[in-house]
This record gives sequence, C-alpha cells and structure tokens, in this order.
Amino acid sequence: MKQSDEQYSKRKYYAPWEKAFDRVVTPFEEFIHRQTTSGFLLMGCALLALIAANSVFAESYQHFVHTQIGLNVGGWEIEKTLHHWVNDGLMALFFFVVGLELKREILVGELADPKQAILPILAAIGGMVIPALIYYSINMGTEGERGWGIPMATDIAFAIGALVLLGSRVPKALITFLVALAIVDDLGAVIVIALFYTEELMFGPLGIGCVLFAVLVLFNVVGIRKPLPYFLIGGLLWFALLKSGVHATLAGVLTALMIPARPKYDPVLFSQRVKELIARFDKSYRPGESIMKNEAQQAIVQTLEDGVHAVEPPLQRLEHSMHMPVAFLIIPLFAFINAGIPIDFSSLGETLSHPVALGVIAGLLLGKFIGVAGVSWVALKLGLCRLPEGTTFAQIAGVALLSGIGFTMSIFVAELGFAGQPEYLLMAKTGVLVGSLVAGVAGYMWLLTCTKPAKS
Repeated sequence: MKQSDEQYSKRKYYAPWEKAFDRVVTPFEEFIHRQTTSGFLLMGCALLALIAANSVFAESYQHFVHTQIGLNVGGWEIEKTLHHWVNDGLMALFFFVVGLELKREILVGELADPKQAILPILAAIGGMVIPALIYYSINMGTEGERGWGIPMATDIAFAIGALVLLGSRVPKALITFLVALAIVDDLGAVIVIALFYTEELMFGPLGIGCVLFAVLVLFNVVGIRKPLPYFLIGGLLWFALLKSGVHATLAGVLTALMIPARPKYDPVLFSQRVKELIARFDKSYRPGESIMKNEAQQAIVQTLEDGVHAVEPPLQRLEHSMHMPVAFLIIPLFAFINAGIPIDFSSLGETLSHPVALGVIAGLLLGKFIGVAGVSWVALKLGLCRLPEGTTFAQIAGVALLSGIGFTMSIFVAELGFAGQPEYLLMAKTGVLVGSLVAGVAGYMWLLTCTKPAKS
C-alpha cells in the first residue's frame, strides 16, 4: 500500500543522511548539480592560486608546483614534477569522465536524436572554428601561432555554474543546449589535442598502445563488465601513449569509449525480482534485532546490491562514481596548480596587448559569440534545425557569451602549445583568465536582462 506524504514526513530517521534515500534525481539533474558545485570550487581554487602566486608565498607556491615525484620499480623509472603528474596523469581521469559523458550523450542524451542534436553540434563547430581563426589571424607568422587551439574550448563547470545562478529564469532546455554544446566542444578539443598537439611520435610505444586499445575493444565485445580490467589496461595504455609522444590523457577517452553501456539484467525482470526479495526481507524481520544479527536480511540486501549493479550499465555507474572525485578533487587541483600567474599590474596593459593574450581574449569573447550565435542564426534561418522548446534566440546568444569561459581545457591546451616557452604560456594563461572572466560576467548579465523568473 502506498504511503501518503504525511506518513513519509513522519518517518523515523536515525541519521540525517538517511533522508537522501527519499530524494530521486535523474542522472542529468545530478550531473548539473555536481557541475555547478564544481564550478564554484574551481573558481575558489583559481583565486587561491592567483593570491599565492602574487604574495609572500609566491616562492613556496612555485616550489610546491615543481616538486619532483618519482616512481621506481626495478629498472623501470618515471620521474616528473607535481605539475606534470597533475596535467599528464590525473587529467587522464578527467578525460575518462569526459569520454563517459560523450558516449552517454551520443547513445541516449541530447546528441542521440539528430533533430535535437544538430543545433548544438553546429553551434559547437562554429564556436571552435571561429575563435581559432581569430587567434591565428592575430598571431599568424609568429611563434605564438601554435596556440590557435587555446580559445576553442568551453569550461562546462564554469559555464553551467553561471547559468544555474539565474535559477528559474533559465528554461531547462537552455541548460540542456549548453551541456550538449560543451560535450561536442570537449570532443573537438580531444581531436585537436590528438592531431595537432602531439610531440614527435615513437612508433614502438604507439604500436603497443594500439594493441592495448584492441584489448579494450575485445573486453567490450565479449561483455566484460567489471571496471578493474578496463582500468588496468587503460593504465598501461596511458603509459604507452606517454612514451609514444601522443598526449597520455587521450588514454582516458579511449578507455571510456570501451566501457559497456548495456545493462546485464532486463529492467522488468529486475523489478519482479526486487519485489520478491523485498517481500522476503519483510518476512525475515525480527523486532528489536539489528540487521547485523539477521543473516537472512543480510543475504537479501547483498543480493539486492548485486542486482542493482547488474541492471545499471557500467557506463552510468562509473560516470556516477568517478564524477565526484574528478569534479571536486582533480579539476580544483588542476586549477590551483595551473592558475598561479604572477601579475605585474604596472605592465598589465602591455601584457593584454601582446598578440598571444589578445588572440586568446578575442577568440573567447568575439570568436565564441560569433561562432555559436552566428552559426545558430544561419542554421535556424536555413531551416536546418529549430530552437529548443521554451527558449529564444536571445537566450542562445547569452549561452554563446557563456561559452567563452574556456578555463580548464584552454589552460590545458596552452600548457601543450607553449611547453618550454614560459613567456608565451604566461600571456596565454592571462588571456584565458581575463577572457573567461569577461565572458562569464557578460553572459550572466545578458541572460539576466532577456529572461524573466518563472511564475509559481
């Protein structure tokens, strides 16, 4: 018999976190919540890094960032700074989650339906190509031209955080549009990194990497569902790519794409089995006795847990479990390690007018706006697609401004493009911070003026 809301409100809880069992949220709602929280945490870590790099702690901060950390097993040795371990190692887990999100979106998300997907796909392509062209036109023929990929990316956590701040003013379809756009944007960034920001290739390790990827494909085909084999081979793939010259973080994406997306149990049979187990669980209950003393209930709970894991696709389960450590630990750590830029306010004007900084800022602000809003407008006029339900083109234009928040991926590409060129890297990071800040404020203010709170 279904309990009433009043009965639920009178339920006895032994701990505050037990109430979480009553909250049922969709995977998309959970994704948005975590991205929003991650965006604020990211902002705090970036600000903390800037303060550290421009205070009496500057020397200690630089010493921390460049701390040497090595692994030595027999004759095998690898030693890198903390900066490199974060950018080349931990960020592989970030790209793993990106790969999981991308696969989910293609299979069942906004990119699964061609009619819904075409607008964010076209907008994302415009938002990558136009910023790159603007940057390249400013830096063409100079050593700074290698940074053309920096203003192409959108930081999904920051962008969604800014959008969610508007609350009920923003229709859900607009958030969905931004998520789909950012996912395609991430895919574009991965392709650019693989094709254009790869060092000199070492074909021996690359061949080993191809064999390891084939093993991952085999795991998927034969239906291996446990995550451990994928992580073990994925770790070896990371090391092979690290030695091959291809950026090692791509191992995260390649591994994620091979994670199975099909459940083991049929949902209808699972539902029937759960009802049977719950009935047995209730019959096994003995008043006043802890479940730790009730072996029958313990066995039923374990069976339920195994069944839940079997009916949930490994892709969804891993995305759920990996998103929190990546969003709340790895990305904030990346921000703290990479955003510590020493700022000389006496020469700030000269820095911002440097072709590299100017190219990044112009790409993130003008390029993203023209690319996303302009291509969307053309596509709508040609009848290739339609606006998401409940949205206006003015709101799409606001999202185009927010897409100029490039932070995480832009800084990552800058690190690749200007490795060994600290002056250009400083200019690029300064451009990313300034461009992302202006884009976020401008996008927020734009949407604030063209949206109205939803009527209760």
